[in-house]
Amino acid sequence: MLPDDPYLPAPVAAFVRAVNDGDLPALVATFAGHALVNDQLCEYWDTDAIAAWAARDVIGQRLALRVRSAVTHHAQTVLAAEVTGEFDRRGLPEPLVITFYFSCHEGQLVQLVILRNASDT
Repeated sequence: MLPDDPYLPAPVAAFVRAVNDGDLPALVATFAGHALVNDQLCEYWDTDAIAAWAARDVIGQRLALRVRSAVTHHAQTVLAAEVTGEFDRRGLPEPLVITFYFSCHEGQLVQLVILRNASDT
C-alpha cells in the first residue's frame, strides 16, 4: 500500500508522504491547529508543539514509513507501518512495526496516537 493509495484518506496519505519526503512544513500542514499527537504516551497539543515534535522525532530522525495495512472506519484510520530511520534500535524488533491511529475532520488530522503494540507471537 502506497501513500497515494486511493483508499487512504487524503490527510493520512499526505502525512505518510510528508514523513517519507522529510518535508516538515507539509507534515505540519496535515494537522488542524487544535490537533493532538500522542506519541508513545507523550502528548503534543497544537501546531507549535506538533511542529517541534515532528522536527525532533520525525524529520530529525529521518523516519520513513512503509505502510503494511490500513483500515478506515468513518473518520478513523488505523495504519500499521514498518518504521525505519536514524534512531536507537536497541531492544526493538526487526522489522519495527508501529500502529498509527488517525482521526480526521474537515480534511485535516485532528488526532494521531502512535503506539508500538505488543506482538501476539
